[in-house]
Amino acid sequence: MGLNLIISAKKITIISALLIFIALPVLLFITGDSPGRTVLKDSISILTIIAFALLLQQLFLTRHVKTISQFYKLSQISNRHKVTGYIIVPFFLLHPVLIVLPRFFEAGVEPLDALITIITTFESTGVILGLIAWGLMLVLGITALFRYRLVKKLGVNYKAWRYFHGSLSILFISLASWHAIELGRHINYLMAVFIIICALTGAVMLVRHYVVNPVIHIGAK
Repeated sequence: MGLNLIISAKKITIISALLIFIALPVLLFITGDSPGRTVLKDSISILTIIAFALLLQQLFLTRHVKTISQFYKLSQISNRHKVTGYIIVPFFLLHPVLIVLPRFFEAGVEPLDALITIITTFESTGVILGLIAWGLMLVLGITALFRYRLVKKLGVNYKAWRYFHGSLSILFISLASWHAIELGRHINYLMAVFIIICALTGAVMLVRHYVVNPVIHIGAK
């Protein structure tokens, strides 16, 4: 009976995650009031929305969320977090390129010219936020990929690494969410509320975990 309850709880957790971080964002996009565009542009928008929702999910896909840690081993949670990150980060590193990709099939401004214009429009708060978030994401990706070497070389323990990674993630998610709401062509009121709730809830839970259970021990062996 206990095993059946655990299996049922796991199924509920998976279904809930799929509904919240995939089905709901797509539904908000479909029912939104943004003007219809080409199939290519809408496809890129949907992929971007799903990818960003999964990025927000990363805040909850950690050991501090008791609902998950009760039914999954820490190694399983960690592996899912890593795999998702290794897929999502490269996608968003290409985000500026994906924005101008449809230009290859349209008359008018050349894709490279459009890209240069976008990333050099410094009077736009949304662009500046996006560039900073892109840089933070690059740092997150690189440090996560080489975390074991960095931890060993810097002489810090794994808990200190988690503190650094979590703090940088919160800063990145905050700026990325602001950027998405500021410039996202597909962002409507409900989508903005969804992003804010997920980002804020995840960040608060992560901060609370670190404040209640301090994890930094620089120089510990």
